[in-house]
Amino acid sequence: MLDEFLNLLKEAPPGDVFNPWWEVDFDNDKYNDSYKVRQQNLRSYFSERLGQIQYIMLAEALGYQGGHFTGIPMTSERLLLGELEEKQLFANYVFTGKHQRTSKEDLNQKGFNEPTATIVWSELVRFNLTHKIILWNSFPWHPYKKENGFLSNRTPTSSERRSGREVLKYLKARINNVRFLAIGRQAEQQLAEIGESCDVLRHPAHGGANLFRQQMRDVISGQYSELRRKDVVLRTQQQY
Repeated sequence: MLDEFLNLLKEAPPGDVFNPWWEVDFDNDKYNDSYKVRQQNLRSYFSERLGQIQYIMLAEALGYQGGHFTGIPMTSERLLLGELEEKQLFANYVFTGKHQRTSKEDLNQKGFNEPTATIVWSELVRFNLTHKIILWNSFPWHPYKKENGFLSNRTPTSSERRSGREVLKYLKARINNVRFLAIGRQAEQQLAEIGESCDVLRHPAHGGANLFRQQMRDVISGQYSELRRKDVVLRTQQQY
């Protein structure tokens, strides 16, 4: 499955999009083959969870502070390098074995840190979900602003987002009996377009962390009602 999945990820759309598993960021990568490290990271991440997955949490797109350098959605280098242990977030929660950075040290000595990733992983640890959930994105690659270079983020276009559907369909077909959790409107729409229902969560950024945590508690406890789902969809549409 993992070889086939990685080959599917080769098909990134053209334009201002970085493919961390098949491309090198020559301005910011530490190695000329950093993409191989990111491929192995993704392999390790998936292989340690296959057969245990209960949820797939879907966000919008990779960001430069997260998956651009780790190859794992919503996962920062700082977490992989053990620099978040004071928050009780350990690298082995992501996968066991060798952990290494792919960004140059002079960019950020401790590795890039993505606040959203820290919040998400804290909740996964709190509910003992680190190996029962797959983190993914409706647009699986990293869209960046051409004028700002690779160390920037942007919202994927509608056509770009459509290009991510085949990857999502692949996951859906090969991971059975899972519950989808959508972070934000883009992820919710992407799932709807492939005919998949989901629970919609507030994005933890921009003041949404407390609501995200409450919704995670409700999802895990089984108290996330259909009425509340509709309410969250409405509020999400107003906020995104």
